[in-house]
Amino acid sequence: SRATPFFWIIWNWNGCGEKAVKSEERIVKNEKIGILGGTFDPIHNGHLGLAEAVRDRLGLSKVLFVPAGEPPHKRGRRIAPAVHRAQMVALALQDYPYFELSRVDLDRPGPHYSVDMLTRLRADYQLSADDCFFIIGADSLMKLPTWHSAQQLLELCRLAVAHRPGYQPDLSDLKAQLPRLPQRIVWIELPGIPISATALRAAVAQGEAIDALAPPAVVRYIRQMGLYKEN
Repeated sequence: SRATPFFWIIWNWNGCGEKAVKSEERIVKNEKIGILGGTFDPIHNGHLGLAEAVRDRLGLSKVLFVPAGEPPHKRGRRIAPAVHRAQMVALALQDYPYFELSRVDLDRPGPHYSVDMLTRLRADYQLSADDCFFIIGADSLMKLPTWHSAQQLLELCRLAVAHRPGYQPDLSDLKAQLPRLPQRIVWIELPGIPISATALRAAVAQGEAIDALAPPAVVRYIRQMGLYKEN
C-alpha cells in the first residue's frame, strides 16, 4: 500500500491538451526516464513541480505520468472515474514536451501494482534498470516493504525519492527487509509549499478557489465537469 504523499509547488506550469503516444512510436534507446505514478485525483502543481525537479536533477529525457487504474491502496475510497483523471493529466501536460501521459495501467484490467507497471514500461521503452527512475515521496518509501513484490521492484528500477529539507530517514528497518534499498535510492530535496490532492478536493467541496493549486486547464475542467463538489 502507499500513503498519499505531499508535494511541493515549483511555479512552472501551463496549458492543456492530449499527449498519449503509442508504445511502438515511443521506443528510444539510451534514454533515462522518470516514472511518476499516482491516482492524480486530481493532478496539481505539486506533481508538476516534483517531476520538473527530478527531471532537472537526474538529466532525464522525459517523465511519464501514470494514472492508476484500480489502485490497491485506495480501495474503499471513492475516486474520480479514470476517464476524468486521465484527461486532467493530459490537460496539465500539453505544454511540457518532456512529460507524457502513459495509459499503461488504464488500458489493462486490475488490480494494478507498481511492479507490473514498471515491467511493462521497461519493455516498451527498452530501458535498463539503472535508466528507469521510479519517483516516490519519502513517506511512501517508508511503506515500501508492504508493497506487492517490493524486492522485485528494486530489481526493475532506481528510486528517485523526494524529501523535505533536513529530512534524515532511519533506513535500518527498511534495509533489514530490503538489503539492496540504499544502493537503489537517489535523494531529491524539494523545498517549497506543501500541497495535496486531498486538500485540493476539500477546497473544491467547500467552494474555495483552487487557481493557485492546479494548472488553469485542470481548474477549468474540474469546474466544467462538476468534480469534487461532494468530497
